[in-house]
Amino acid sequence: MSDHQLVAACLKGERTAQKQLYAQHAEKMLGVCYRYTKSMTDAEDVLQEGFIKVFKNLHQFKFEGDIGAWIRRIMVNTAINFLKSNSKYQAELSFTDTTLHPVSNDDPEVTLNTKDLAQLIRQLPPGYQTIFNMHAVEGFSHVEIGKMLGINEGTSRSQYARARGLLITWIKRFSGESKTETYARP
Repeated sequence: MSDHQLVAACLKGERTAQKQLYAQHAEKMLGVCYRYTKSMTDAEDVLQEGFIKVFKNLHQFKFEGDIGAWIRRIMVNTAINFLKSNSKYQAELSFTDTTLHPVSNDDPEVTLNTKDLAQLIRQLPPGYQTIFNMHAVEGFSHVEIGKMLGINEGTSRSQYARARGLLITWIKRFSGESKTETYARP
C-alpha cells in the first residue's frame, strides 16, 4: 500500500491503516522528538501528542509530497510547544544575548560518527539545541524559526552561530578526549 493509499485508508477510519501509519513513522519521529527534549520519557510524550495531532488533522494533508515530511513538521511543532509549556524547560529556553559566548569560525578537522555528534548536540542548552536542530537538522530558515519561536530573525541567527561555535569547541576537545565525557554548558 502506498503512502497516499495508507492516508486515504486512515481517513476512512480503518484501524489497521492507522496502526500501519504509526508503525512506519513512530521510530523515526521518536528520534525527532528526542532531539528537542532532554529525556526519552519527554520524547515519548511529545511523540504521542504529535500523533494525536497527526490523526486529528490528517484531513489537512494535501497528498502533495511525502507524508513523512508532513508528520515530521507536526512533531517539530509539537516538540517546540512542549518546550514552551513545560516548566522544566522554560527556565533554560532562553533566546536572549545576555549569556552568549564568542563564536568561533574555525572548522574542526575531526570525524565524528552520527551518534557522537547527536550526543554533543543534546548537551547544548535547550535554546541553542532547539535552534540548532531547527536550522541545521530540519532545514528551517531563520525567518521561519523566528516566527515559530516568537523571536526575531537576528536572535535565531546569533543563537545558531553560538550553538555552532560551542559544538566546534566541543568537537575539538572530543577528538582528543574520551567520547563519553560530558562537556560543561556555557
